[in-house]
Amino acid sequence: MRQSKFVLGTTGLVRDPDGRVLLVRHRFWPQGRAVGLPGGYALAGERLEQAVAREVREETGLEVEVAHVVQVSSGFRLRAEVAYAAELVGGGWKLDRREVVSAEFVPIDALPADLMPNHRRLIEQNSAWFRPVG
Repeated sequence: MRQSKFVLGTTGLVRDPDGRVLLVRHRFWPQGRAVGLPGGYALAGERLEQAVAREVREETGLEVEVAHVVQVSSGFRLRAEVAYAAELVGGGWKLDRREVVSAEFVPIDALPADLMPNHRRLIEQNSAWFRPVG
């Protein structure tokens, strides 16, 4: 009997120096919840902290420093998700147009209506992370 492949997903709660959250509009996410936090799957042998930083860089061109785990979610059929708080440290906008339609930093009191509900909850539960730096 062959076992199914189990994958680990990562999500980034990325803040900029003004305390805004990075949101991306994904090309393949369904209407009504097409906006969310950057993230994706870890590669074989990749540390999860590296995976979230790589996914942010691939999707947006931005460089982040990963701070700490904010949530671990399981109960999915063949995957688990780990969300990390991360801080913008450099890079420049260079969107992966195959996946991402747009990306921007948004104040957490102005989250868009079509934000994925589970990402909205994650942002709200970690609102202290989004205080301005400095």
